[in-house]
Amino acid sequence: MATVPAGRDKYRSFLDDESDNVQWRHGGPPTYDVVNQLFEQGRTKGWEKGSLEEIVQNAIKTWEMELSHNVRLQDFKSINHEKFNLIVNGREGLKGEEALKMGSYNALLKNSLPKEFQYYKADEESFEWSHEAFRSAFPRGFAWEVIHVYSGPPLISFKFRHWGIFEGPFKGHAPTGEKVEFYGIATVKVDEGLKVEEVEVYYDPAQLFGGLLKGAPISISSSPTHHASACPFHSPS
Repeated sequence: MATVPAGRDKYRSFLDDESDNVQWRHGGPPTYDVVNQLFEQGRTKGWEKGSLEEIVQNAIKTWEMELSHNVRLQDFKSINHEKFNLIVNGREGLKGEEALKMGSYNALLKNSLPKEFQYYKADEESFEWSHEAFRSAFPRGFAWEVIHVYSGPPLISFKFRHWGIFEGPFKGHAPTGEKVEFYGIATVKVDEGLKVEEVEVYYDPAQLFGGLLKGAPISISSSPTHHASACPFHSPS
C-alpha cells in the first residue's frame, strides 16, 4: 500500500501545494492530524482507495478546508468560482464570496426561525468566533464521513455523518464528554473539470444542538470569547 509522505494530508488535496501563492487565514496551511485521528477511530465506513465513495469524501473535506482556511476565493481549487452556489435546507443560495465571508459554520447553521427560537444566531456571529466556539466544544475536531453515495458525477448525491466529542464549553453550556453527531443528505453538481458548481445540503440542526445544549449551564465568562485563533468544519472535519 502506498504511504503518504510525512507532513502531507492524505484526505485533503491542494493542502500541501507549496508552489502556489495561497493566502492562508492563519498565516500558513492548517494541520489536521488531531481530527484525522478522530475520524479514523470513529468512522463507520472504510472505503476502498480510489472508490467513488472515497473520492467524494476527500473532495468534500478539501472544499471544507478551503472554505475554512483560505482568505481569497481565487485560491479555491475545488470550485467553479463563477457558478458556485451553496444551498442549505432549502434556503436562498450563497455565492462563493458570501460563503467565504460567513464561514462554514455560519453558512450551514443560518436559519429563518424567529430570533427567540434560534439556539444559534448565525447572523450575529463572526467568522472567527463561530469557529472558535466549535473548536472549544470539540477540541479533537469535528469529523466527517460519507455513509453512502447514491449517484456519481455530474450530480453526485450522498448521505453523510458529522461527529465530535463534546469536551469543552459551548455558549454557556458545560461539556458532557459525550459524542455529538448528526446525519444529512447532500448533492454536489460538478462541471466537466469536476469543479463544484453547486452544493445542496439537508440536515436537522436539532441533532447537533440537542447534544450541545445538554450540558449544564455555566457562567458565560467561562465560554470562549470573541477572538480569532489558529484554526479544525473546523474545528477541522
